[in-house]
Amino acid sequence: MKQLRAARELALPDWCVAAGFVRNRVWDHLHGIVPPRAPVDIDVIYYDATDLSRERERDYEAALDCLLPGLPWQVRNQARMHVWKNLPQHKDTADSMIYWLESVTGIGVRLEADDRLTVVAPLGTDDLLNLRCRPTEFGRTKLHEYEERISTKRWRELWPKVQFLD
Repeated sequence: MKQLRAARELALPDWCVAAGFVRNRVWDHLHGIVPPRAPVDIDVIYYDATDLSRERERDYEAALDCLLPGLPWQVRNQARMHVWKNLPQHKDTADSMIYWLESVTGIGVRLEADDRLTVVAPLGTDDLLNLRCRPTEFGRTKLHEYEERISTKRWRELWPKVQFLD
């Protein structure tokens, strides 16, 4: 929750803490790993088509580091992520997630002003909660990258209960 509270302080448009941070926390919980493993990174994503600069993302990372020092913050504006994937510009944060490689990564959580949690999951949460990992429709066009991620990040070793599909 402390990471969500810190991210909320930035008041980013259409934001959430997402990707590996959420996936790994859920899988650690479902595998009985207590406390959860330290995060490799804390993915804060947002959507702002008015400022596509990488410098702004670094400013946000620095602000988060002031709020919770020493954590591996990674802030990315989803309004610019389409460029390196050679895709049309995404419509919003949720739209960008459908172009991620695997179903279990396209999930985010936002802490609202009234402390309610909003889950952003354009592909649903069933795979994540049922310990299944499969490529997204976009990921199916890049199966070698999907398999490489699973292998290099050692997901099969870290979470042996997960069923990996292709």
